[in-house]
Amino acid sequence: MQGFETPDVTIITPSYNQGIFIEETILSVLNQEGAAIEYIVMDGGSTDDTLKILAKYADRLEYVSEKDRGQTDAINKGLQRSHGRILAYLNSDDTYLPGAVARAARFLDDHPEFGMVYGEGYHVDATGKFIERYYTEPYNFRRLAEICYICQPTVFLRREVLSSIGDFDAGLHYCMDYDYWIRVGKQYSVGYIPEYLATSRIHPETKTRSKRLQFHQEIVRTIKRHYGHVPMRWISAYAHACLERHLSRDTRLKDHIFQILVRLIFLAKYIAVNRKLPIHDFVTRLRQKNNLEADTKAAGLSENL
Repeated sequence: MQGFETPDVTIITPSYNQGIFIEETILSVLNQEGAAIEYIVMDGGSTDDTLKILAKYADRLEYVSEKDRGQTDAINKGLQRSHGRILAYLNSDDTYLPGAVARAARFLDDHPEFGMVYGEGYHVDATGKFIERYYTEPYNFRRLAEICYICQPTVFLRREVLSSIGDFDAGLHYCMDYDYWIRVGKQYSVGYIPEYLATSRIHPETKTRSKRLQFHQEIVRTIKRHYGHVPMRWISAYAHACLERHLSRDTRLKDHIFQILVRLIFLAKYIAVNRKLPIHDFVTRLRQKNNLEADTKAAGLSENL
């Protein structure tokens, strides 16, 4: 804790052998201003330089290093130790941007109608270099079934949300955050800050990169459980993940074969999951495309008037 008896915000960092990144993560928290922060790092028993780095900042944060059952378990154990009225977790390879924590806390204080808030984020590479904006849009519960537009390190929750929603699902290993945002949306209004709050690091060792098939399998199951229907977008992503590590696309013929097989896997999976043909989704997607094109054309005409 940064010298405050009653913290405004508790931040949890789950960690395991992320010594190459974790000091940058730690400093991005400790250098925040304008909010009383309790910082807890839950380490899974790292064997790299992580513990040496944690010891370096032991007077400014709390840390525990012990074997756990993975990232979700570490987050839940950290939340059980927390005291803040606002809660967040920041992975050990992500960072907050200056002023992010105070901005989120102020938003929740000014808007008691929201149980959770999120903002804009950047994708960065292993060196911290900007890649692109994390795709984000204002909150809509139905739209969340189609795409996870919430950048995890920008999310902050009121403590009462944890009390009523419960822990992150320990049975999930890849989309426990996505699952949680949906669970929150079923009971609470969710706010959006159109400002950049954090960076989300992309590198080969991230779970969503190294285990894409398992990631998409878990998402399909999660969306089905919450919404009763899985949109085309997620099943298409699943079909691509099934093939991309086993079938090269380096020639025109191979790419053609790949596209045919993806469509076959997509159709089989869609029918298996949704128990119907994707006719309605195709029509809806076509209407959305036509509406977007019409809006774009209208915007272009108005600019020329």
